[in-house]
Amino acid sequence: MNNNTKYIFVTGGVVSSLGKGIVASSLARLLLSRGYRVTIQKFDPYINVDPGTLNPYEHGECYVTVDGKETDLDLGHYERFTNIRTTEANNVTTGRVYKTVIEKERRGDFLGKTVQIIPHITDELKRFMKKLGNTGDYDFVITEIGGTVGDIESTPFLEAVRQLRWEMGGNAISIHLTYVPYLSAAKELKTKPTQHSVKQLQQMGIQPDILVLRAERDIPAGMRRKVAQFCNVRPEAVIQSTDVPTIYRVPLMMHDQKLDEIVLDLLGVDNPRPIDLSGWNDFLQRMENAEKTVTIGLVGKYVELPDAYKSIHESLIQAATYCDRKLDLRFIHSEKITGENVAEKLGDLDGVIIAPGFGQRGVEGKLIALRWCRENDVPTFGICLGMQCMVIEFARNVLGLEDADSVEMEHNTTHNVIDLMEEQKSISNMGGTMRLGAYDCRLEEGSKAAEAYGKTLVSERHRHRYEFNGDYRQAFEEAGMRCVGENPETHLVEVVEIPGKRWYLGTQFHPEYQSTVLNPNPLFLSFVRAAIHNAAKK
Repeated sequence: MNNNTKYIFVTGGVVSSLGKGIVASSLARLLLSRGYRVTIQKFDPYINVDPGTLNPYEHGECYVTVDGKETDLDLGHYERFTNIRTTEANNVTTGRVYKTVIEKERRGDFLGKTVQIIPHITDELKRFMKKLGNTGDYDFVITEIGGTVGDIESTPFLEAVRQLRWEMGGNAISIHLTYVPYLSAAKELKTKPTQHSVKQLQQMGIQPDILVLRAERDIPAGMRRKVAQFCNVRPEAVIQSTDVPTIYRVPLMMHDQKLDEIVLDLLGVDNPRPIDLSGWNDFLQRMENAEKTVTIGLVGKYVELPDAYKSIHESLIQAATYCDRKLDLRFIHSEKITGENVAEKLGDLDGVIIAPGFGQRGVEGKLIALRWCRENDVPTFGICLGMQCMVIEFARNVLGLEDADSVEMEHNTTHNVIDLMEEQKSISNMGGTMRLGAYDCRLEEGSKAAEAYGKTLVSERHRHRYEFNGDYRQAFEEAGMRCVGENPETHLVEVVEIPGKRWYLGTQFHPEYQSTVLNPNPLFLSFVRAAIHNAAKK
């Protein structure tokens, strides 16, 4: 182990969805802004090897890292807050740990011993937890433990944390995030759930060093002192996290309460470096000072669950902010779009995004929306399946190929303008087998995509099995849809656009995965600018 690396473990109690990932990301942002080398990792207690096969209704968006691993959506928060690229090492699940241990057992690595939760599973968890720190590349490794204290699934994770804290001594601390509910009938906040949550953690051998109290309203200082007294935590180390207008204000809220200073002090860091939050503050000032609004419609089939499109939503917020606009994002269910109501649903939008996804459900609505947007020259951005739908709609209504389709939707179509990738045709396992991760894309000089990026060679992340069928490329280009981006090695079409339109562009890749607060993705900036220009023309 690199003795200079400090470890920070973040756990949650009372209820899930309190925002451990946001608190962990905010702390990482503060430490990075002091010039320290920081990384964050997420340990998820579910048995799935990764979230790649999970329905978005189960777990929200599946986030893809540069090295092609399907991970938890919290890694998106990590990247957006920190500007650091995450990899497979930043997300570990129970399924992955058990799979690794079972593979070792099958090889005979345990020399015939009985394989048990302790020490074999906990040792593997500890190995994963220390993996990034052992590289020597980081001053701090922040580890978020998924789930809630008391869950059966998370027990081995907490046991591993207990052992590591004991082994690391002063090089490891624990932050526990809990909920302080407000009972409207009694008109008061209640700290008892927090006390019980901390006691559960203590029973597992972990004494939290810092408590972050999540609440809808301000927690009085006297109540925070009471929590400190009952939970054996320093009074100044009881931090409150109340509701704020944007998650991007949380780092400043944490800094105002000296969370970063307390962490550095607890970990024995002498002479802490000064902090520079100028870039972050500039972003927030632009967001809060924006007076005009840009209205974007997102057409998809998971709109009841906005977390399914989390990275797209945040990319649009970032782009709108840098264009000095507030974002009015309207989620439009693609299954509910018809030829009769499409003008009513899309007519007052400045721009439209056709969302990614899998499967037949909702595709016809996307095709109707795309035809209306193309014919009415509304700035339109198709991502992954959204780009494929652009191709299908153009083939049917411009090229006259009435039965044009993707073989994903109609296996026997005579015009398979979207086809299964050659290397996918022999694959039967679903998990982790798509075209995943970052690949190069060469853009055509003078295209809107090249203008947006300011260069012709870019790298973006993918998550797909199907591709544009190159046999139809000439027919598309002659009819006005240009294939302006392709992989330089395989010539896979990555970007299509219609130059004659204001902004009508589709990408096979997912640009939302590489958009951060300090570096918004150029395509989203270009799209939002086009939407603003469209609004001015109305």
